[in-house]
Amino acid sequence: MTSLDAVTLGKQLNATDVFDTAIAVLDEEGTVTAWTHTAEGLVGYSARDAVGRSAALVLPSFTEATSPSVFVEQCRAENGWSGATAVRHRDGRVLDVSVRITMLRGQDGTARWLASVTDTVPQSGDAIDRSVRGPLLARAPIAVGIRDRQLRCTYVNDVAESHDGLPRDRRLGRRFTEVLPGANAEAIEAVMRQVVHNGAPKVHEYRMWLPTSQGPEHQFAVSFQCLQGADGESLGVCVISADVTASWQARERLAVLSQAGTRLGSTLDVMQASQELADLAVPLLADYVAVDLEQSVSFGEGPPVGIGVTGKRLPALRLAGQASIHHGVPESPWVRGEPINVPPASPLAAVLRTGTSRLVPVMDTAAGTWVDKVPELAHRVRENDMHSIMIVPIRARRALLGVALFVRTEDSVPFDEVDLLLGEGLVGRAARALDNARQYARKHTAALTLQRHLLPHHLTGGTAVEAASRYLPADVDHGVGGDWFDVIPLSGARVALVVGDVLGHGLHAAATMGRLRTAVHTLADMDLPPDELLAHLDDTVQRMGEEDADTPDQAHVVAGATCLYAVYDPASRRCTMASAGHPPPAIIDPQGRVSYPDLPTGAPLGVGLGDPFESVELELAEGSVLALYTDGLIETRDHDIEQGMHRLRTALAQPGRTLEDLCDIATQTLPDQAQCDDVTLLLVRTRSLSPSQVVSWALPGERSAVRSARNLAARQLTEWGLEGLEDATKLIVSELVTNAIRHGTGQIELRLIRHQVLTCEVSDAGPCPPRPRRARTTDENGRGLFLVTNLSRRWGSRSITGGKVVWAEQDLPHTSGP
Repeated sequence: MTSLDAVTLGKQLNATDVFDTAIAVLDEEGTVTAWTHTAEGLVGYSARDAVGRSAALVLPSFTEATSPSVFVEQCRAENGWSGATAVRHRDGRVLDVSVRITMLRGQDGTARWLASVTDTVPQSGDAIDRSVRGPLLARAPIAVGIRDRQLRCTYVNDVAESHDGLPRDRRLGRRFTEVLPGANAEAIEAVMRQVVHNGAPKVHEYRMWLPTSQGPEHQFAVSFQCLQGADGESLGVCVISADVTASWQARERLAVLSQAGTRLGSTLDVMQASQELADLAVPLLADYVAVDLEQSVSFGEGPPVGIGVTGKRLPALRLAGQASIHHGVPESPWVRGEPINVPPASPLAAVLRTGTSRLVPVMDTAAGTWVDKVPELAHRVRENDMHSIMIVPIRARRALLGVALFVRTEDSVPFDEVDLLLGEGLVGRAARALDNARQYARKHTAALTLQRHLLPHHLTGGTAVEAASRYLPADVDHGVGGDWFDVIPLSGARVALVVGDVLGHGLHAAATMGRLRTAVHTLADMDLPPDELLAHLDDTVQRMGEEDADTPDQAHVVAGATCLYAVYDPASRRCTMASAGHPPPAIIDPQGRVSYPDLPTGAPLGVGLGDPFESVELELAEGSVLALYTDGLIETRDHDIEQGMHRLRTALAQPGRTLEDLCDIATQTLPDQAQCDDVTLLLVRTRSLSPSQVVSWALPGERSAVRSARNLAARQLTEWGLEGLEDATKLIVSELVTNAIRHGTGQIELRLIRHQVLTCEVSDAGPCPPRPRRARTTDENGRGLFLVTNLSRRWGSRSITGGKVVWAEQDLPHTSGP
């Protein structure tokens, strides 16, 4: 016995909130006896079309059976029927639906069948919410009652008694207010009467205690639908109620998880994103959660692993995030970042093989099970009473990113299918965030690797300079930039110093930097002056922009870069430099005084202004330090370039320090906030060649000068203790001086430089560089440069003011005189 005093009739809901269900009443032969507006909305047939006809009109299940009566007998034997099937719409369409046929009993043992049909393709609403609600309502016992126009109960099913405690014989033939008098019963009848009169379905929620329940009150949803006869007039009302307590609890948790899930994706760090997922799921869904990522995801390297791995080897996992209701996470034998040991027979291994979720409501922790394959894990499982687990794969772009493990310890209720749906919904949201973080990590790692491979690993300053450098990539939120630097040996013991910065970040900037660095090396080998080199480099950047344009008529895509190029000659201690939109170098004299030269800035590379670049030549004291850098060292969000240059000046004004010390000091003065651009610093300390290492002679432009040049070179090699190079050097000198006499003009100068190699230079006033050619067997000339090529390690020419220099280098013997 129960009383409606315990019933609280709640707010009216939208019909689609709980039941998107079409209702029809069938007799024992499968003939439609009553129809509803919702049924008409689903299949297009009106009450006049459907009532009095076989259910086979819309339900193929009746047609597929031997006869409708056979199908009815099958339903009677099984006390109903439910499953997925198809219905025919009046316009010929076939709809995929979920059908539930419920047996109703009336007075004198008569029976009716209630067919409830739900479209499996939702028309609106959140997909995850539907996925949670649908299975619950499909399996929840529903109470069904049919009442006539006077609201007397004519048919009812057995479940109704479990909802309100009223037996069937007491209910049949009576109104609601006759068996459960009171204000709430009158309110319910008022709703029924309204439905009978206007035909519009209504859905309400109410709470009450079940007659056999001693626990908390249950949540019910009740729908009222008007039943129509063949003439379309009202026959009565169909009342369907369902215990949706579990559904409502799941939806409340889903709402909380959905709201919390909006916080996912706030970071591009895969480890932090994994931790966010674990923190969100505890304690809302589980007592302990671990997020294990596939190894390539954790490090941003290697190809992604496909879903459903093949072969015997399982993907390697690392613990990326974990959370627990207990302090210190006692459930886990591993710490974040460590590799996870996956037993082959474990549910986790099964998820990795299939790529599908696994629900283990009651976990078998007895001795000899898969848990014992990992002793440290077995101890934690039993010690913390882990009794129920869910494992959900983290999938994105047909790749397996990892798995999420949900465990219950303190909560004694095992996981069920609804919990699994909630877990999959939450992991699905997290997978998008993790995939974004993974894509970023891969691009960031690739760009950083590319940039580091393109930058010099060892700086060789020869006898000209001592060098040290620092490269600090921007913080993880801004990726890798296009900074580069170089120290390039040139002929005559000289050295080229380069620093540049491609605008932007990421792979494109790093790749552009690599192309420009290669171009600078090529142009430097041509021994071009700094201003000419930058002009050629500017043309290169513009061509790159034209190549990167999507269409020929599209505006040129300017890569945009700045560059500072300097050439230092240790023989004269003179440094020539030019800038293309780059900050000037800092020059520190041996006493520690810091200055910035008045260097024309020039336009950045690729802008295409057409203005010529200007070179500046300076004489540097031996032991001076040049600091070449990118703007990341002197410019931040909160400080302008002037402040940064002053800060750099102060850091470098420390005489007596090593270059490595100065690099550390200069980079440590950066502000504490995360840098928004790469920082590059190249420091070189100048050296000079002693007068004993360089000797030169002026020669007349006459053939007699060839013999004099050979003799002068031979005597100098003897003085340097390089007699072993005498024969080769005399031949080289003869050919170079002969060429200068034949093809050059004006006075000739011969210069020998003894540094890491022996350099022989011949200069004249002729503007045209020598061109080697292949001499025919009958030619008397044309073999001189061929001899020079075979006798030297390398040779070349460079333009100078008023002429050119042709040079050749030879390796020094391992043992030579002073």
